[in-house]
Amino acid sequence: MTRSKSIFFIVALLLTFAAIPALAGPVPSKTADNQSLDSREADLTVVRNVAADEQVAAILAANGFTQDEVEQKLAQMSSQDLQQLSQNLDQLQAAGLTRQEWIWIGIGALAALILVVALA
Repeated sequence: MTRSKSIFFIVALLLTFAAIPALAGPVPSKTADNQSLDSREADLTVVRNVAADEQVAAILAANGFTQDEVEQKLAQMSSQDLQQLSQNLDQLQAAGLTRQEWIWIGIGALAALILVVALA
């Protein structure tokens, strides 16, 4: 009986660690060093339009950012960062965990619960 509990414990432990998602860090996009000013201006326009959206502006204001501060930060961004931001605006999320992260947390919690029940 002790051996089967040990095997079950090891399997449950492996499942628990397998349920933890591997989070990758951001990878900057590679752009040419001689990116044209027209391209930078087009990227800046895209980002400014999103920042000027009523809902986005309200959230920025609620967090203490004025429109001038946002404009200054955008002007300070490198061309590479600005291009990456303008291309990936649809992938940004406001805050909190994604659905996939909640699923992994649920799987981990379920594995831990099974482990506790099995060892009790």
